[in-house]
Amino acid sequence: MRQIILDTETTGLDPRQGHRIIEVAGVEVVNRRLTNRHFHHYVNPDRDIDEGAQNVHGISRDFLADKPRFADIADDFLDFIDGAELVIHNAPFDVGFLNAELELLGKQPVTTYCHKVTDTLKMARDNYPGKRNSLDALCERLEIDNSKRNLHGALLDAELLADVYLIMTRGQDGFAMVFEESAETIAFNADSSRLKQLRILVADENELQEHQKVLAQIQKESGGKCLWLSETAPN
Repeated sequence: MRQIILDTETTGLDPRQGHRIIEVAGVEVVNRRLTNRHFHHYVNPDRDIDEGAQNVHGISRDFLADKPRFADIADDFLDFIDGAELVIHNAPFDVGFLNAELELLGKQPVTTYCHKVTDTLKMARDNYPGKRNSLDALCERLEIDNSKRNLHGALLDAELLADVYLIMTRGQDGFAMVFEESAETIAFNADSSRLKQLRILVADENELQEHQKVLAQIQKESGGKCLWLSETAPN
């Protein structure tokens, strides 16, 4: 299973008011393990940044002046998320901005390109009802080091969210392992050609006698509780 833990930073709160994405980042998780692959770009929005937003992420328009437009990175971004599950904290916010950027380019909504979207904020509210469920609050609750998060940043936040998500869903590890083992067992049993390749080794008379001596010794030392003898004893 391939997942992209994703985050964005923006010029403001509402894409319907013309606000744009100024940073987008995603880190790749495959089979619940970070792969060290990531996508990260700052984006020139061609507009001013609201003061409130800049206070949150610290990104200025001057800093973004020489950065690519979203149109320049869109295809690479879509290739990176293609077919993956997107894991996002407060997903409607980021998905709304991504869809607005894609619409400006005449492209389909982001859900057209990914497998599905999982909202970790909704997940956290279900797991911890009545508690604060911001990314910082979850890091504190789950004992994840977020000491470097002085300001919001898409790449750092995506990396922290990956840790949060993997801890919140770690109970799924066991189920995944059982499922994978069961699938392998079924596949093996279904492949009769592999069974034909197995060599069957039969013990000779001397080996059987030595085996019986070992069982007798176990029977003696266990006070008559040798399971192998009890299983083979006649009724």
